[in-house]
Amino acid sequence: MAGERIRTFRTLFVSDIHLGSKPAKAELLIDFLRHHDAATIYLVGDIVDGWRLRRSWHWPQAHNDVVQKLLRKARKGTKIVYIAGNHDEFLRAFQGVHFGGIVVADRAIHEAADGRRFLVIHGDQFDAVVHNARWLAYLGDKAYDIAIVVNRGVGVFRRLFGMPYWSFSSWAKIRVKQAVNFIGAFQEVVTQEARRSGVEGVVCGHIHHATITRMGDIDYINTGDWVESCTAVGENEDGSFEIITWTQARGAERDRSDTIVPFKGKKTAEAA
Repeated sequence: MAGERIRTFRTLFVSDIHLGSKPAKAELLIDFLRHHDAATIYLVGDIVDGWRLRRSWHWPQAHNDVVQKLLRKARKGTKIVYIAGNHDEFLRAFQGVHFGGIVVADRAIHEAADGRRFLVIHGDQFDAVVHNARWLAYLGDKAYDIAIVVNRGVGVFRRLFGMPYWSFSSWAKIRVKQAVNFIGAFQEVVTQEARRSGVEGVVCGHIHHATITRMGDIDYINTGDWVESCTAVGENEDGSFEIITWTQARGAERDRSDTIVPFKGKKTAEAA
């Protein structure tokens, strides 16, 4: 729209939108896409929530608008790569296929502006719960739905008493995962896969926990989600990466010190 500021990145990474589920923050994502653009966009898995759609159909207009917005960007020349996740695993049967200019893949190698190469993968392949005990993963998914409902009640209570936003569902999920050292183990096994792939970093999603950190010799980046935290990762023209949090519409970001985390890892020998 005229007069509205648009930030342009070299690359944007977005994951875990869960279109087809009631908790999906589709309206905020549409607003985010209005205010951000990039030459390349990676959709890093769980964009469509096939698990929930199989249980009950939920597809409001806002979810369709997200799809249309991405298709319009593809038509205008944005390269869009859709990395399949576990909730949209049906797409893994269509690797290499183009849908309206969006290409589907199981994984990709992204070369940053400074020469570092990143494995881009959803990450569910390394989640022992999903991989080895599928029934338990579905049970956990249902429990997360319940936690989201509780989260709404907590949010109303905190607003009434002038308290800042706090996500019960995010806290509960992280606490459960921590009980089995899940997050740390997940990060370690994903970075091991990056080493095996001969790259300098990894960009993933899956655990709804946005972070940019250094794991030994590997740059680990997680994009977060669009169910609670509403986060994406942007690569700038110099190869640095940022976590962008978009929790209010019309581009009303919170203070940048809280929402944007610049990061630049070590360059490769070729790029140095």
